[in-house]
Amino acid sequence: MSSLSDQIERYLRRQISKYQGKVKIKRNQLAENFDCAPSQINYVLDTRFTVEKGYVVESQRGGGGFIRIIRVSLDSDKEVIQKVINKLDHAVTQREAHGIIKRLYDNELISERESYLMERAVHRNVLNISLPERDYLRARILKNMLEVIFKVKED
Repeated sequence: MSSLSDQIERYLRRQISKYQGKVKIKRNQLAENFDCAPSQINYVLDTRFTVEKGYVVESQRGGGGFIRIIRVSLDSDKEVIQKVINKLDHAVTQREAHGIIKRLYDNELISERESYLMERAVHRNVLNISLPERDYLRARILKNMLEVIFKVKED
């Protein structure tokens, strides 16, 4: 028997596939459907639908609030790439950075050499400072490398 998180993830993935990579849902309604707290939905979104796994999650709170999940095809237009880059405005762990870099390499958007350089530049042994500053520095470095590679300008 699968966990509730697995069931929610499967449901959301089916919806994303059904609607060509984009889905807009109401968090409270989804929580009601699965008979769980809205925080359980947040947990699934935060852990299973991340940038490094190829998703952009947008949230609007309030009475008419919703969650939009977009599966990012890395050969998408610059606007979607910009959304991924904008998600790097927070701290990024080494594992998250590795996931993003691996996905870029696997999709042949960066070369093996670029992948290696990026991995080394954001490695904890190179960024020899304490947490959480290290994760924020890693995010800034990764964001800037991606902006150069994809020639995306900040707004």
